Amino acid sequence: MACRCCGDVSQATPPPLPIPKSNAAPSLLADIALAKYDDHLPAYRQAERFGREGIELPRSTLTEWLGRTAVLLQPLTDAMAAHVLEAAKLHADDTPVPVLAPGAGKTRTGRLWVYARDDQASGDTAAPAVLYRYSPDRKGAHPQGHLVGWRGSLQADGYAGFFALYKESAEPGVIEIACWAHARRKFFDLWQAHKGPAAREVLDRIAPLYAIEDKIRGEPPDHRKAVRQAEAAPRIAELRSFLEDLLKQISGKSALAGAIRYALLRWTALTRYLGDGRLEIDNNIAERALRAIAIGRKNWLFAGSDTGGETAATFYTVIETAKLNGHNPRIWLTRVLEVIGRDRGLTDYTALLPWVMPPEHTPA
Repeated sequence: MACRCCGDVSQATPPPLPIPKSNAAPSLLADIALAKYDDHLPAYRQAERFGREGIELPRSTLTEWLGRTAVLLQPLTDAMAAHVLEAAKLHADDTPVPVLAPGAGKTRTGRLWVYARDDQASGDTAAPAVLYRYSPDRKGAHPQGHLVGWRGSLQADGYAGFFALYKESAEPGVIEIACWAHARRKFFDLWQAHKGPAAREVLDRIAPLYAIEDKIRGEPPDHRKAVRQAEAAPRIAELRSFLEDLLKQISGKSALAGAIRYALLRWTALTRYLGDGRLEIDNNIAERALRAIAIGRKNWLFAGSDTGGETAATFYTVIETAKLNGHNPRIWLTRVLEVIGRDRGLTDYTALLPWVMPPEHTPA
């Protein structure tokens, strides 16, 4: 407001914005992030959506805002990472992500890794959380670096990059927990392709193991262990005998023999869950955590750079963890960015963690 007499100008204090010298409010930044990483709308489609409403927001501006917002959220991501790595049991997996190769006119393959802490099935009250990390390739040095210094039970697939973590040492290290879903999938694929009775028999013997897990989900670890020892252990012993006998009767070069050897070579790791009620029968927790990425890359097709891959890892970490803790991720992220915009000197992000911040009130 300006005075017509003396020319003095009075201006209201502008609202705090997370990104200085921009006109992006917290709710807009949250909406753009959720649109890309939860609703799978790439930046150019969002630019078209805004254009239909008469708002000019180029793709380059949206991409810059996403990158700068990810930087603001990095301390919060670090706090989530610390919480994940406090767990004595983790689920791990990875998935390919196409990354634009500048000047080459094509893409190369990066990876997004996930490390999930979720012990709700064993009655644990610790908050579930997922941590995503990006790497430009799939070298084993990456998961080894992500989990450096960590000790506990790691449930993952048979990727060789994890093997260095399992090497025995004088001190308790990382214990391999194999995945029954991976072992079962090989027999399921054979059944789907050939309808062979042997593959069907293996599937029928694995099915009761999952029925037992359904029955004890959410129970305390001691109870889960007791039920598994009484009901699952005898079935698994019979299954091993069946597989060993079957392997002697078929060609060693057959796909069925390969499926059997895959299971038998990992038998110790496959059966560790019987003796610890905190463990799970499979690694589906990590696979579910990668589902959003699998759907997203079909829409946004590729990351623009390695920095774009790291930005994606940050947003997937905060969004998926918020969802695991019962939040509406758009409202929660808006609240987080409002606090960050108001308090430039913020150093303690504990109150912003999704298992600390009270959930939003959702209309009935």
